[in-house]
Amino acid sequence: MTMEYNVDENGYYGTFGGAYIPEILYANVETLRNNYLNIISEEGFQKELDTLMRDYVGRPSPLYYARRLSEKYGAKIYLKREDLNHTGAHKINNTLGQILLARRMGKTRIIAETGAGQHGVATATVCALMNMQCIVYMGETDIRRQHLNVQKMQMLGAEVRSVTSGNKTLKDATNEAIRDWCCNPSDTYYIIGSTVGPHPYPDMVARLQSIISREIKRQLFSQQGRDYPDYLVACVGGGSNAAGTFYEYLRDDRVKLVAAEAAGLGIDTDQSAATIHLGRKGIIHGSRTLVMQTEDGQITEPYSISAGLDYPGIGPLHAHLAATHRAEVLAVTDRQAVDAAFELTRLEGIIPALESAHALAALGCKKFRPEEVVVVTVSGRGDKDMETYVKLFNR
Repeated sequence: MTMEYNVDENGYYGTFGGAYIPEILYANVETLRNNYLNIISEEGFQKELDTLMRDYVGRPSPLYYARRLSEKYGAKIYLKREDLNHTGAHKINNTLGQILLARRMGKTRIIAETGAGQHGVATATVCALMNMQCIVYMGETDIRRQHLNVQKMQMLGAEVRSVTSGNKTLKDATNEAIRDWCCNPSDTYYIIGSTVGPHPYPDMVARLQSIISREIKRQLFSQQGRDYPDYLVACVGGGSNAAGTFYEYLRDDRVKLVAAEAAGLGIDTDQSAATIHLGRKGIIHGSRTLVMQTEDGQITEPYSISAGLDYPGIGPLHAHLAATHRAEVLAVTDRQAVDAAFELTRLEGIIPALESAHALAALGCKKFRPEEVVVVTVSGRGDKDMETYVKLFNR
């Protein structure tokens, strides 16, 4: 029997997924579940999205052969340059698709959560483009360490609401966004930024991000004469850039999938965000997945130097890929990620986001053969992390 990695009709990836939601949101989520596939497959929707992806986002994003990185690691290493998209990350792929969907569903008010701020910026950007009200929830800790992105969101016309509960990061921002949605179900559409949340969000976000792997297929065929790599490498927090990178190759056993999650100060410490390594089955933000939690089920506060990866859960697709051993999951520490960021900067002249640096650090954890083709998704650019980099550089 061939293992199935896509979502089933009930919203599950194996034993992970589902929709565990308050009753007040049931009608909203059910309407979305019943309509999203039909809407996103409509010819008019696809034409509008494709045009915006090309002319507004700047797709296709390049697949760059990293010569000096290849020499160091002894393989043919390519970088999928999502950092070159408009707004500086892969997040725009998803927000554009979801706001077109929201508009077709008659919604007038958009809410979002954000950690590193890239999803918030992408949501504020498409709301400005479509002339829609935008409210972004962001933890106070993340506002402090990602204030440049906060300023971008505000310049784009979004209201950024500071969240002061918990450890004031992504989990807490998501909690507040869901509370808002419960209070405003009729006119509000929640643009979730990753492959998390109740079904159909994980599947919908993965489909919208799958443009990454569709492009990799075409670009690799053009450059290598075959449309698949030996390895695909991406970072995972909630998991949207990894889902998009893996999507077209989920059932292609020739391709090894490598996911890099944030180990923080180490998986043997209490300062980590390595959910797949440390989590147990539980429910978070409407989905049954792996969750970092105490013995009595209280969610553990995650930690990572990267604001976009310190989430105590993981998308149900990635929980399933790990449980079935379809994906290898590496726990990358802050130090390894920072070292990888400086290495890419000096070898290739590319400053990556701290999130992407976790994927790049995976190169040092693997042994490759010279003929093997490795594609690493650089999910975002490092502009937003410059203060962190400068502090570390000057130490």
